[in-house]
Amino acid sequence: MSNQNSNYDASNITALEGLEAVRKRPGMYIGSTDSKGLHHLVWECIDNSIDEHLAGHASRIDLTIHEDNSISVKDDGRGIPVGMHEKLQKSALEVVMTVLHAGGKFDKDTYKVSGGLHGVGVSCVNALSIMLKAEVHREGQIWTQEYSKGIPVTKVENIGKTEKRGTTITYKPDGEIFETLVYSYEVLATRMREMSYLNKGLILTITDERTKDSESESGFKSQTFMSEGGLREFVEHIDAARTSIIERPIHVTGKEENVEVEVAMQYNTSYSENLYSFVNNINTREGGTHVSGFKRAVNRVFTQYGKDNNMFSKLKFSISGDDFREGLTAIVSVKVPEPQFKGQTKGELGNSEVSGIVSRAVGEAIKIYLEENPKEAKRIIDKVIIAATARHAARKAREMVQRKNILTGSGLPGKLSDCSSKRPEESEIFLVEGDSAGGTAKQGRDRMFQAILPLRGKILNVEKAMEYKIYENEEIKNMFTALGVRIEEVDGERVLNIEKLRYHKIVIMCDADVDGSHIVTLILTFFFRYMKELIENGHVYIASPPLYMVKKGTQFRYCWNEEERQEAMAFYQKGNKEMKLKIQRYKGLGEMNAEQLWVTTMDPAERKLKQVKIGDSIEASNVFTTLMGDEVPPRRAFIEENAKYANIHV
Repeated sequence: MSNQNSNYDASNITALEGLEAVRKRPGMYIGSTDSKGLHHLVWECIDNSIDEHLAGHASRIDLTIHEDNSISVKDDGRGIPVGMHEKLQKSALEVVMTVLHAGGKFDKDTYKVSGGLHGVGVSCVNALSIMLKAEVHREGQIWTQEYSKGIPVTKVENIGKTEKRGTTITYKPDGEIFETLVYSYEVLATRMREMSYLNKGLILTITDERTKDSESESGFKSQTFMSEGGLREFVEHIDAARTSIIERPIHVTGKEENVEVEVAMQYNTSYSENLYSFVNNINTREGGTHVSGFKRAVNRVFTQYGKDNNMFSKLKFSISGDDFREGLTAIVSVKVPEPQFKGQTKGELGNSEVSGIVSRAVGEAIKIYLEENPKEAKRIIDKVIIAATARHAARKAREMVQRKNILTGSGLPGKLSDCSSKRPEESEIFLVEGDSAGGTAKQGRDRMFQAILPLRGKILNVEKAMEYKIYENEEIKNMFTALGVRIEEVDGERVLNIEKLRYHKIVIMCDADVDGSHIVTLILTFFFRYMKELIENGHVYIASPPLYMVKKGTQFRYCWNEEERQEAMAFYQKGNKEMKLKIQRYKGLGEMNAEQLWVTTMDPAERKLKQVKIGDSIEASNVFTTLMGDEVPPRRAFIEENAKYANIHV
């Protein structure tokens, strides 16, 4: 690796303030204390190692999940400086690990580009860990220091010599802070895969010591990621279950004012837009100026190309920005020396100058591509014209649905049994499979705050349908009108207006069988593609009706899985396996009476609701496309690979 900026020592570390606030208000620094916040600790450690790679000093990052759910992140970078910090009179390592806003990221000569700009990363991890050990290989020596809850429990010690270099951070999250301490291999592996695409040539490994694997070199479940194609490979990975309409992704690179731009984009036959953005390797889920610059370039160049070639002459309405992005999968990645993020979790980029830089780089590249590939250009413009025609039809269909609602008074579906409360924050609606179960739920509910909307049969698979088709589907129309949300067009883009959302809990309640699971997936596909904000804001839940009731005389227990059924049988039989028990298997909601449905599935004090969350938007989109799209082979492969996780009893 390059030796540029190799004078990284104690003088490069800038300290701004102390650590106490992190333990008091962890959500301010890592977003939350649930599973998402737990995984955010890993991202902070990996971001530091990635920054070493971006600075030209690291080529490998190893992530290990230990048996006790502690984590190690190891890199082969320069190693955190260990010399004496002149101002604070303690080792620079201790300053980095124990002082908030301390690090080399504030020194422009140390890191030209950095994801961890706020400098709270590894000190935050330290503050929220019951144990953390830092091991630094630097200048031929090995240095270590251990901490607990952000406080050093040992001094910085020299424990020997080494020919290696780099930093290893090992930590165990604090159970007093986090709601869960169990790390997800899939979530971590997905992130490592993303990082490999975003950093061509960087080797990333993940090892899970909780799961043995005799075929693996380490003896544990593990994967290694390394991409030579970068973003082009990333787009191809995302579109693996879709049919592309161009031969290869359009690839854009550019640099202006020290801002590096890389974009890969590909058009497919789907009806959804998949646009993902990154700043200094950090996923900016809310977008920002780099995304607006990309959209502007796409709209401008394709519009001009279509006009110059007289391709829009037969259209009787104008083309919208959304039309150019239907069926588009794109990754927008920028490297910015001084990014201005909105919020510590870095969800949106604010640098105004980046918009123009991205727009110019992308615009020029697309212009050249269209001129050099006229056949692909025609395919893309034909796709845009179809999208525009469908959008025009969808707007008419939406207006008819909404106008009809206004003319018929309240506009609420006749099948809806509404609740008495008019306060959305305390109201909940159950989307129930079938009229029969809907009737039972209506009898068993608490009318004060629970509304019931029965859904007949399977709703339209929106993954395979143009938007205007969804407004012809009675069940989807009923959901729109019952929820009180609207899809509107703002500046040529479709946005979901949830200001008049009538219920803050939307509960999908289906039978615990294969058909029920299919209906849940259809409804979730609809929400993910057309009402994603409802999921992101935590409004969508899945009900968990029990699978069994085990009964002995007048005593009984409800059981949600096979394990609970075995436990209940053992409890009642007390070693006497000859004892006869009555076991009722609930194949559908309709097999329960109103009281049973209330006690097991609807009563807030007893029920088991699963909140729907989006862990990784890219992978979530891939799963919906794989399961609900046109391509059969990826779906078969997915089912074969994941069948063992299915909790369905037929």
